[in-house]
Amino acid sequence: MKPVEIYTTKTCPYCIAAKALLKKKGVSFAEVDVSGNQTLRAKMTQRAGRTSVPQIFIDGNHIGGCDDLHELDRIGKLDVMLA
Repeated sequence: MKPVEIYTTKTCPYCIAAKALLKKKGVSFAEVDVSGNQTLRAKMTQRAGRTSVPQIFIDGNHIGGCDDLHELDRIGKLDVMLA
């Protein structure tokens, strides 16, 4: 399975939902909590081109946020990307 990284904050409901989907699929992921850490948030923003969380990367490729992750799953592309 390809490596998954997810930038989150502790209280973000979208982060919780994205992590729940990944866990449901049995996907392990590296979580980077950017809560209160401007350096990590700046790195996330530079990599993703977005300031909101979550920001999700599969095999180093930015796939977007929670809605993007769920859409990939809905259309059947997420499992292919993870394999």
